[in-house]
Amino acid sequence: METDELKLAWQTLSRRLERHDALQAHVLLEQRKQKALSSLRPLFWGQVAQTLFGIPFILLAALLWIRGGQSGDGLPWTTVVAGIVVQLYGIATIAMAGQTLHRIGQIDYAQPIVDIQKRLATLRRTYIVNGMLAGLPWWFLWVPVLMVLAGLGGTDLYARAPGMVWIGLLVGAAGLLATAWFHRWSRNPARPRLAKAMEDSISGASLRRARAQFDEIARFEQD
Repeated sequence: METDELKLAWQTLSRRLERHDALQAHVLLEQRKQKALSSLRPLFWGQVAQTLFGIPFILLAALLWIRGGQSGDGLPWTTVVAGIVVQLYGIATIAMAGQTLHRIGQIDYAQPIVDIQKRLATLRRTYIVNGMLAGLPWWFLWVPVLMVLAGLGGTDLYARAPGMVWIGLLVGAAGLLATAWFHRWSRNPARPRLAKAMEDSISGASLRRARAQFDEIARFEQD
């Protein structure tokens, strides 16, 4: 009888220890999830800054439309086109920042790890497209910005210096092509270190840290 009681007590203690270990592991996983998601805060504030960055371009175009309405002669068509380009850039910049913030908001540490990893992959794709739309146009966007600023001062930059406008646009087109070529060249399997560096540069440091931490959590769960 004493042996049976001892076995029962040992089994009870063993089950309690298993529940305690499971609870401790669960708490540790939740803490790791929260820490991993907190690493996305720089990305969040970066998108807030991008939103603020896009507002002046919309305001600049709005001032140009007001200037054109007040002018009896109206605006030259080239200045109008430049104003549209500048305004669209501002709208696109804000829209993509909002989309990225939306993707960040969809991630909850209470979700299963697999779901979080899928949402991080979606966030990464959105962030890359966002970076391309916000950064690459600056190869030539400075030309429309100058034309808008000149238009606000009552000057048709294209009429005054058409060569400068065309040279600027051609340089921008060449820059875009060179960027595309370098990106493709750097992704060659023969240059793995450069390919990884390029991959890291377009992914964002905070997003890379979050993905690495959740990958580690996934491995911990499997163990």
